[in-house]
Amino acid sequence: MTEQAGNRVDRRKARTRAALVRAAQACIAEGRTTVPILEITQIADVGMGSFYNYFETKEQLFQAAVEDALETFGDALDALTADLDDPAEAFARSFRLVGRLHRRQPELSKVLLHNGLALAGSDQGLARRARRDIEAAVHAGRFAAVRDLDLALAVATGATLTLGQLLHDHPDRDDLEAADLITEDLLRMFGVPADEAHDICQRPLPDPDDVPRRDSVA
Repeated sequence: MTEQAGNRVDRRKARTRAALVRAAQACIAEGRTTVPILEITQIADVGMGSFYNYFETKEQLFQAAVEDALETFGDALDALTADLDDPAEAFARSFRLVGRLHRRQPELSKVLLHNGLALAGSDQGLARRARRDIEAAVHAGRFAAVRDLDLALAVATGATLTLGQLLHDHPDRDDLEAADLITEDLLRMFGVPADEAHDICQRPLPDPDDVPRRDSVA
């Protein structure tokens, strides 16, 4: 097989795997975790036999789908906070943007909401980045009130999930205002003075729509 032909095969395999992951994400977003493999392959528009070329079990596929969703959100946040030097503002911007991404990427948001424990304990996606930002802010003296990193992360994770569910349950609620108010409260809880926390949460944000959805295919 030539190198060019090999590359075509690799791309085709990557597309097939990505289609299966997206199909699984759609099922998880709808809460249909007991869906049979046959239905997943039909949604993905791939042959039933193709499934086992990539995943041994449905559970393995669903795990890959959750990990992909976590990294999708995380990649977007990294790109949208890359210009910030202050870890407290980086944390705040990320949290404010997550509130907006719940509306702009509702399917991926629901994947996260259906896997709250995976989000809280994962070393990928939002949890890893939130821990990084909180820890950096503590070391910089910005989050002086944080005494336990794990507890601070648990509070932030719970707020993220609760906010997302609230926005899905109440589509008329202003997602921008809700995300900014919760972020301001978190900053104050972590030790940022009230006036500064308010100022940080009023600063302009980059447009989340400027970051395209990360596909599972490289």
